Amino acid sequence: ELRGRPAPAGIPRVALLEPDELTADQKLLYTTITDGPRRTQTSQVPLTDPEGRLLGPFGLMLLHTRLGSVVQALGAALRFDDTFTARERELAILTVAACRASEFEWLAHENAARAAGLTSRQLQQVLDAEVPEGLAPPEEAIVALVRRLIIERGLNDDLYADATNLLGHDRLAALVWLVGYYEMLAVALATFRPPLRTEDTP
Repeated sequence: ELRGRPAPAGIPRVALLEPDELTADQKLLYTTITDGPRRTQTSQVPLTDPEGRLLGPFGLMLLHTRLGSVVQALGAALRFDDTFTARERELAILTVAACRASEFEWLAHENAARAAGLTSRQLQQVLDAEVPEGLAPPEEAIVALVRRLIIERGLNDDLYADATNLLGHDRLAALVWLVGYYEMLAVALATFRPPLRTEDTP
């Protein structure tokens, strides 16, 4: 059992939206999310609850459908882009989740990280703000860089040079966009506090 997993941010502030009560624009976005590539991902938190209501940040995207559509499209592009290996991507996402104490993000990606070959010990080290043992050099760099990007809001000249030498400009750019996206979700989740479970609905 992992220690220090992110906990709920507090009492939920918004209710889950019922599928049969959605506007036309909301229904279109709902279908785009539920019929898209995310439906096949491995997660401890499903896309929808048993009543079909979107959970987590996906439900929040329905609050402003025009911008929500752009956000979900960006997320899908980043989530399923092949710039990173599955291990690299999940390490980056879980490092964001640990740094931002984002319960949903951790739960949504822990299984995917395990499926990519990360061990319980390595996941515990991410939670403990450590660079996990047994990683390849690019994986170690990604964990360290994500922490610096979040905590220090950027990279100093030496770190930038090291990162571009190891990852290249294209992979560093993709990492920055990935971190920014999952930080944005963490802020939205902490602000609106959508329920993770049906019984949590306000």
